[in-house]
Amino acid sequence: MKPKVFVVDDKLAMAETLAEGLADHDLAATAFGSSRAALEAARVTNIDVLITDLRMPELDGLALLDAIRAAKPDVQVIVMTAFGAIDSAVEAIRKGAYHYLTKPFKLDELVIFVRRAIAERALRREAATLRQQLGAHHGLVAHSAVMQRVLAIVERIAPARVPVLLTGETGTGKGAIARALHAASPRAEAPFVAINCAALPEQLLESELFGHVKGAFTGATADHPGLFVTADHGTLLLDELAEMPVALQPKLLRVLECGALRPVGATSERGVDVRVIAATHRDPAAAVAAGTLREDLLYRLNVVPIHVPPLRDRRDDIAPLVDHFLRDSLTRHPTSIGRSLSRTAMKRLLDHGWPGNVRELAHVIERGVLLANADEIVPDDLGLDQPSAPATAFSGEVVAMTEIQRRYARWALDRFGGHKTRTAERLDIDAKTLNRWLADD
Repeated sequence: MKPKVFVVDDKLAMAETLAEGLADHDLAATAFGSSRAALEAARVTNIDVLITDLRMPELDGLALLDAIRAAKPDVQVIVMTAFGAIDSAVEAIRKGAYHYLTKPFKLDELVIFVRRAIAERALRREAATLRQQLGAHHGLVAHSAVMQRVLAIVERIAPARVPVLLTGETGTGKGAIARALHAASPRAEAPFVAINCAALPEQLLESELFGHVKGAFTGATADHPGLFVTADHGTLLLDELAEMPVALQPKLLRVLECGALRPVGATSERGVDVRVIAATHRDPAAAVAAGTLREDLLYRLNVVPIHVPPLRDRRDDIAPLVDHFLRDSLTRHPTSIGRSLSRTAMKRLLDHGWPGNVRELAHVIERGVLLANADEIVPDDLGLDQPSAPATAFSGEVVAMTEIQRRYARWALDRFGGHKTRTAERLDIDAKTLNRWLADD
């Protein structure tokens, strides 16, 4: 099917001349002498590109651009302008026009930009489709702008071999992002393997990751390949990387740099081809400062960092996530009475702070489905605490600001186990300022 193009100019003869020229280049072009007529036609017709003059009666080019962008955001707009109206053309670009041409221009020049606009529109639609597929297949909801940006990065880097570092609070969906990266990569047919680095003691974790040979230690009654070998040609997710024992980190660094590992008790190395995705809920820089994460390992893994935002920062995703988890829960519990959420229950969900993020929301919805006594799930079925007034950190007498700083600095220092460097970094102050705040302690 030929790409569809509308040409709009209040001088109809000019629009018809351009439309005929575009038709000669295998484009389905239609001329309009009225901007309002073009807008009405565009609202009911799937077009790829709209070419419009800027200076027109009834509805000028900028107003037409705004209306088209509102009705059909993916339509590419090219504006035509006289030399003396360059400022208006620049304003059109700021509003989202693809390009502008200054009259007089050659037809060949217009054809070039029309074809480029069509190609870019196709790429944008393909990207949007991929993001929808990623979401549908992996439970990733990206209605919010911040999650749209996350999935856009996933889409771009999925085909690459580079390591990825996922950061974000517990329960935000880092594992789902990792699976989406694997599924959209050329490694999708190979294994996806995940391990929680905090779940095993050092010796067992080393054996699980890198394997061991028979007799390497007491209880090693047979060779064990390890997860790197299991994930060969695929993807390995190292969850809670910052909890990995420091003694194992050089061995991991060697695998990343050389693609080779030595199983526990072995005398020779073997090669592996594994894409490593690391995830942590901790601040990697703070972990390096605390000495629990090697700086060279962080540099090697942090080629492409992706921060997965907490649910409180992506509230536009709550309602569609509720729909997703509700369908999922009803599939698993088809005999449950609760089938939908009341308006007051949804409001409770939207007002909640979600310290447990997406994982907490999934559990709350499942609880509501299981405990509801009627078709509609009500707030009491969700098991959430009643929202309370914002807590205040102060009571009693009014004290000086220096005293407030001192108390807060002491509280923060206790939270970080007395580690002043980490405390100063988290408070976004230097060590001298922290010491000054604590001076009277």
